[in-house]
Amino acid sequence: MENFFVSGIQQVGVGCVDFSASWRWYIDMFQMNVRILEDDTVAERMLPYTGGKAQKRHACIAVNLQGGGGFEIWQYSERKPQPVDFDIRVGDLGIFAAKVKSRNVEDFRKELLKKYDRIGPLCTAPDGRLCFVVEDPWGNWFQVVEDSYVFIDRGYLSGGIVGATTGCTDIDRTIPLYRDVLGYDKVVYDVKGKFEDLSFMRGGDGEFRRVLLASSAKRKGAFVPLFGSSTIELVQALDRTPRKIFEGRQWGDPGFIQICFDVTNMRALEKHCNALGFPFTVDSCKGDEHFDMGEASGHFTYIEDPDGTLIELVEAHKLTILKRPHIYIDMLKRDREKAFPKAFFRLMGMNKVKF
Repeated sequence: MENFFVSGIQQVGVGCVDFSASWRWYIDMFQMNVRILEDDTVAERMLPYTGGKAQKRHACIAVNLQGGGGFEIWQYSERKPQPVDFDIRVGDLGIFAAKVKSRNVEDFRKELLKKYDRIGPLCTAPDGRLCFVVEDPWGNWFQVVEDSYVFIDRGYLSGGIVGATTGCTDIDRTIPLYRDVLGYDKVVYDVKGKFEDLSFMRGGDGEFRRVLLASSAKRKGAFVPLFGSSTIELVQALDRTPRKIFEGRQWGDPGFIQICFDVTNMRALEKHCNALGFPFTVDSCKGDEHFDMGEASGHFTYIEDPDGTLIELVEAHKLTILKRPHIYIDMLKRDREKAFPKAFFRLMGMNKVKF
């Protein structure tokens, strides 16, 4: 295969202080209840972002089969997680909000208000879609956005991850990464001013430039039916100097630690990234071996946007569908552009987690 392709957002990583409490909450609120993989080993290949020391951690990837990307819920097992020591504000550098889909935003908000109170007002985003913000118990913001696509209908009003919002010092300098590497080449809006839909978040009453990027081309790959479409929103504070969310902290500390994209043909992608000035900062398979993650194997790498926000790129090689009996798929022996049938995902749904 000569060319790479990016299938969509696989997951957004959320560092936490209590793995079980966080996952339980995300299941209760967003129905992120299907386990794709769970691992409790040592992160040996992230040394540039873990203080030069391999760190033991407990992590899982969980999805909502109604569609969208998943959550990677991540906690240090031996090192004490270090929460941010200042109030994150809209426009601070890094991922400061994740976008979660709902087929009925108004009714979903009413549903959540019956069991939780840190929920913002119903608003209209600059693209005309209804939305609202949820702040989780640990200070992470999730913007619920209107999206009618439902992959496997399980009766939920929620879906998975359909985007992320990232603070930038210079949007024009950041756009080429998302456009030319990750395929978000369509500008949905490019606006400046004050915005009602940001007002619930700290610092959201400021002046901002906002650019929402989408893809003009149809994505391809095995997981596209689950991922659906997604957007990236870049936000630049115009009336203050933003702070770097992870300054002085390590990858895996509490907060949104990365946005991860599902890719095919990592080596071709590496050449493309190098040519554009976005080299891999982490490469799990420098010798083109398979990186074993217990229930799966593959190849992961990291790049940084101009402000240091981490972007993970993952190419799956083997996927475990069921542990007993052991059913797995060798991704390298199938047509990588062909989507998995819905029956495959229904089988994955047997890994539903209940606390």
